[in-house]
Amino acid sequence: MAESTIRFEDGAVYEEMMGRWSRPVGDQFLDWLAPDLGLAWVDVGCGNGAFTRRIVANCAPARVDAIDPSPAQIQHAQVHAAAPGVAYRQGDAMALPFADGTYDVATMALVLFFVPQPARGVAEMVRVVRPGGTVAAYMWDMYNGGFPWEPLVAELRALGHMPPRPPSVEASRPEVMAALWADAGLDDIEVRGIEVTRTFESFDAWWKIALTSPSTAAVIQQFDANTLAELRSRVRDRLPTDVAGRVTPRARANAIKGQLPG
Repeated sequence: MAESTIRFEDGAVYEEMMGRWSRPVGDQFLDWLAPDLGLAWVDVGCGNGAFTRRIVANCAPARVDAIDPSPAQIQHAQVHAAAPGVAYRQGDAMALPFADGTYDVATMALVLFFVPQPARGVAEMVRVVRPGGTVAAYMWDMYNGGFPWEPLVAELRALGHMPPRPPSVEASRPEVMAALWADAGLDDIEVRGIEVTRTFESFDAWWKIALTSPSTAAVIQQFDANTLAELRSRVRDRLPTDVAGRVTPRARANAIKGQLPG
């Protein structure tokens, strides 16, 4: 994980920065999966429970086991995303603490590119899914400007500052995702893009939340006042406001699904 120092520890901050982006993507993703009701799910890398809540709201699962490596995120999820049949616990995506063939559906929402060995993460999802079950994931389209905070990241790069990236950012490419699923022995593999928007009441509202991103905060904290002002001006030019002063940026995710034979 030498390429990345990105950590998500504060569930409330994550909700504003990423959870509100993830929910509309998650809803489209679940509509696309079109799972039966009453299934057993494992949500790998559940964070603060933002996507876990979408599973409960949209899919009426029999149960959901949700894991994340961050104790703080798990604690936040247990308080703010609790639901009947949902169990949150700390765990590693590359060594899931579950028996073989336990679940009907295994998912990762905005996680796989944070897994140091993506193939191992996919293999673990396959291992814990029953024959005929579904293994699915979605990730921000990092190579085509799909990251929700890309306007800030792009201007940092233009100023000669490279924020840390997820350790397995290549896994966000559709062709790499498809190869991972095929190599794991999955069938009926499909890949699609999902686009969403989010409206902020002003550029200032967008900027305030953007500065909380762990992928950029450490870089920006080193700026002097003039450099920060230049960065802010350049980013603002990328996000034109409407007549009411609102900004409505777009984001794009790449999604994949496949079935375990049998």
